[in-house]
Amino acid sequence: MVRGKIEIKKIENVTSRQVTFSKRRSGLFKKAHELSVLCDAQVAAIVFSQSGRLHEYSSSQMEKIIDRYGKFSNAFYVAERPQVERYLQELKMEIDRMVKKIDLLEVHHRKLLGQGLDSCSVTELQEIDTQIEKSLRIVRSRKAELYADQLRKLKEKERELLNERKRLLEEQNRERLMRPVVPATLQICDKGNTEGGHRTKHSSEVETDLFIGLPVTRL
Repeated sequence: MVRGKIEIKKIENVTSRQVTFSKRRSGLFKKAHELSVLCDAQVAAIVFSQSGRLHEYSSSQMEKIIDRYGKFSNAFYVAERPQVERYLQELKMEIDRMVKKIDLLEVHHRKLLGQGLDSCSVTELQEIDTQIEKSLRIVRSRKAELYADQLRKLKEKERELLNERKRLLEEQNRERLMRPVVPATLQICDKGNTEGGHRTKHSSEVETDLFIGLPVTRL
């Protein structure tokens, strides 16, 4: 049977909490013992319960393992401390340089906008004027490119519309040529039948369909 996933949070029930603590502590010490035996490692585990009671496991003497840990940690932190301090000092210097660059860029930006020019010399004003002229040339060049691109697109659209108009006119001419032409004789007969008004629709249709040749004068 697959066990469900247990949510890791504080167990509110005191009895259940104590039972779980006892089981988990035994499991922890068992895993520590297996690690020391299988890998020939020195392992120590220290656990304080909620009531303050000490529980511990060590693969050898606990005092020797703690003493070894203290020597190792002290040597490690003492050796690393100068490097950390040097890194922090370099980081602080880099931050100061970046702050100064940002301040200079802000001052230069205000001068380009025409602000804070009272303290500028003639040379500085000339440099600002040159920079503005250069920026204007770049802006105008980009503007010309955009206009040229828009003009090209409009010309392409115009050419497409002209081609479509030509195509529609050709289709209209083809339909006109394919339309059947009614002979002039039939048209005259139809007109005469309409003006007489005495013949029926049926007789008019029969005469129109069967009459071939010159019109016959009727008395």
